[in-house]
Amino acid sequence: MRTLSLFLLSLLLLLLFSPSTVHSWKKDEFRNCNQTPFCKRARGRKPGSCSLVATDVSVSDGDLVAKLVPKEPDPDHDDQEPVKPLALTLSVYGDGIMRLKIDEDQSLESPKRRFQVPDVIVDGFESKKLWLQRLSTEKVGSDEHFSSIVYLSDDYEGVVRHDPFEVYVRERLSGDRVLSMNSHGLLDFEQLRTKKEGDEWEERFKSHTDSRPYGPQSISFDVSFYGADFVYGIPEHATSLALKPTRGPGIDHSEPYRLFNLDVFEYIPESPFGIYGSIPFMISHGKARGTSGFFWLNAAEMQIDVLGEGWDADSGILLPSSQKRVDTFWMSEAGIVDAFFFIGPGPKDVVKQYISVTGPPAMPQLFATAYHQCRWNYRDEEDVENVDSKFDEHDIPYDVLWLDIEHTDGKRYFTWDRVLFPHPEEMQRKLAAKGRHMVTIVDPHIKRDESYHIHKEASMKGYYVKDASGNDYDGWCWPGSSSYTDMLNPEIRSWWGDKFSFENYVGSTPSLYIWNDMNEPSVFNGPELTMPRDALHYGGVEHRELHNAYGYYFHMATSDGLIKRGNGNDRPFVLSRALFAGSQRYGAVWTGDNSADWDHLRVSVPMVLTLGLTGISFSGADVGGFFGNPEPELLVRWYQIGAYYPFFRGHAHHDTKRREPWLFGERNTELMRDAIRTRYMLLPLFYTLFREANVTGVPVVRPLWMEFPFDEATFDKDEAFMVGNSLLVQGIFTERAKHVSVYLPGKESWYDLRTGTAYLGGKTHKLDAPEDHVPAFQRAGTILPRRDRIRRSTTQMVNDPYTLVIALNSSQAAEGELYIDDGKSFEFKHGAYIHRRFVFKEGKLTSLNMAAATSGNLPFKSECIIERIILLGHAGGPKNALIEPGNLKAQIEFGPLLLQGRRSSGVLTIRKPGIRIADDWTIKVL
Repeated sequence: MRTLSLFLLSLLLLLLFSPSTVHSWKKDEFRNCNQTPFCKRARGRKPGSCSLVATDVSVSDGDLVAKLVPKEPDPDHDDQEPVKPLALTLSVYGDGIMRLKIDEDQSLESPKRRFQVPDVIVDGFESKKLWLQRLSTEKVGSDEHFSSIVYLSDDYEGVVRHDPFEVYVRERLSGDRVLSMNSHGLLDFEQLRTKKEGDEWEERFKSHTDSRPYGPQSISFDVSFYGADFVYGIPEHATSLALKPTRGPGIDHSEPYRLFNLDVFEYIPESPFGIYGSIPFMISHGKARGTSGFFWLNAAEMQIDVLGEGWDADSGILLPSSQKRVDTFWMSEAGIVDAFFFIGPGPKDVVKQYISVTGPPAMPQLFATAYHQCRWNYRDEEDVENVDSKFDEHDIPYDVLWLDIEHTDGKRYFTWDRVLFPHPEEMQRKLAAKGRHMVTIVDPHIKRDESYHIHKEASMKGYYVKDASGNDYDGWCWPGSSSYTDMLNPEIRSWWGDKFSFENYVGSTPSLYIWNDMNEPSVFNGPELTMPRDALHYGGVEHRELHNAYGYYFHMATSDGLIKRGNGNDRPFVLSRALFAGSQRYGAVWTGDNSADWDHLRVSVPMVLTLGLTGISFSGADVGGFFGNPEPELLVRWYQIGAYYPFFRGHAHHDTKRREPWLFGERNTELMRDAIRTRYMLLPLFYTLFREANVTGVPVVRPLWMEFPFDEATFDKDEAFMVGNSLLVQGIFTERAKHVSVYLPGKESWYDLRTGTAYLGGKTHKLDAPEDHVPAFQRAGTILPRRDRIRRSTTQMVNDPYTLVIALNSSQAAEGELYIDDGKSFEFKHGAYIHRRFVFKEGKLTSLNMAAATSGNLPFKSECIIERIILLGHAGGPKNALIEPGNLKAQIEFGPLLLQGRRSSGVLTIRKPGIRIADDWTIKVL
């Protein structure tokens, strides 16, 4: 009878959660703020309710330390136990970073230690600490109590106000504030307790009960950004780039922005609801002051309110009235306060400061920056071979073919269905012979099957996450009954990484890379389709404390495994759906299970831009939409904008109609081919930008205001974006659009990428919306590298020549860069690369070496040449181009030119100058 019951339960779960029945977001599956007790409690607090004051303020080990104690009983808490002092530590680091930690006092008895997220802050960050020697204590303004002042830089200082407790950063000369915490007195820190008889701590949602063995342990506080017009960041949400207020006058029944990694299929655009990733990092920007940032290193569920103007009108709290500001309210279920204040003052400064804490984006292999073709699922080896050959037949380049879960033996990862894929190594080698690669999926759920070697070993070694009773957690996912490895444990991550060796992953080859899906983690029969909060991890950590970082550790282990597989010199490629702060160090992400509709196309742009602002440069959305069947016009428009995503992949659900680019008629095939070729033409630009991101953290694609920080018209625009500092791309997001309005910022001109036509900056232009492209413009004053030969993959392009497109500004000047390395290894870290800076000034183009001059440089050689130099906006009609060294002349033309198959006018072209990309040279236009 028990066997029959289990069978019936399994059948019911398969029917409920089978891929074919997952069609829309079921709102009732997920909690709102009122159903989330810590969020409801926090939102009910009134400004000024925090009674904490800072005492015993001193310097210890180079930090400001203090105790936070209540000045008077907290009216919002009726605790029977006395509140223990909290321990505060404030540290200062180079580059304009201040760190604040608030935790329970470790010298006092406590049921357990609160979780502090490990392995996110990069090695070496602590070496940037500025050791405080002494404190300056003074009364600020009209305060009757003292504040302690710490040095941040020559321009900024941190202030700890003792009574009432508050922390803020201010400019030294003006005294103007930049960032503050607890200015509205909303800080609340629920301390761990030992359960006593009669305590009712359990929480229930639907049929699930959370035992909450340590009681309520949430933290909440307010953060204010001064001189700000808008705030951005805190992905992942399908919303506008500029975050909209969630509380305040005229805002009724709005939810806070939720950060809780969840498998939310067909998520709804313009919703603050959390989806697959969580990065608690917010950036503010305004014309008055510039940019600042705030990061809370905490992996528990978080809810964040953006507070509309006038939200605190009745509080009676007076803040500096001369400064415009945006107020926010941060709430988390557990953890500690481990907060970082970034003082900017520019947009790129804040991103660099954040990256110095969480690490730079990984440098991808060249192939990974090209076009990827995916579907759930390519059926078998014959299907793979047919799709591959069709790309060649239709002369469409691509670099990667993907296999979803159906390629495995019964959803057992690291295996192959030997009926459908009997010769996986040969299949991969055929692709590799054309310079192409394959990606297979490896999810975190492990099928509970004693004949499956991964499960048998993980079970024997005790490597699974435990349930609240201490048994291996048993959840339900694609394979049925499944368990989940405890990736918080470094030993288990190392063990997992070993599974990617060619010996262990039988059927894999060096051209095979990995896709981590469902790693929120997704659990079909769990609360909110994820793991219970009281499940237990390494060191007794509750799942509630690290939930948002689970996928991060899984991504980390997989990436490290591919590096070990390649003997440490093969850059990994791993795509992850779940993400957290620091995920940029391990690979690419995408925006999850979107839908084939215009709203999802529209929201993909701010989603990708927001990820870039928070360190994750390598991101994109499923081109065409994962769910549903796009009409050809939508699919074409998606390819046209997707060609400019950092991660460019077509993907679809297995219930959708096949949608490879050649299935929609000759004209649509031509349009999609043209979009994909545009990406390949611009790969030198993208690869150079990925290197810039790897060094500085500045994203590949950027909001307009990152490049034009003083242009207020750009602050809330997110239908257009910059690719680096040189290209502006405007999406078309409406069906049968005849015209599109494009705002071109700045005072200089912009040149149409296809025709070379010049448009004035600082204006909105109403343009035709032809079917064959989305508007894209090169900024005057930039030099853009590209490759114009059409090949079937990036491997075939290695020795191809380059074209430089020089867009001259009003001073007849321009600059640009080109970065080249071997496209696959880590030798670039040892100096094996070419990095050139091109400068056009006073009629002369100069190529300068930007490679670091270190004794450890390894030679990297390229015989590639420049075959063409195009000058846009050149004044006059020169007749000669003189090349030095060598005193050589190059052919020069002035007049109509075919740019990517389209006729242009007013363009000067230097043909076949015959100069090597790696050399120093000058070309004088006479």
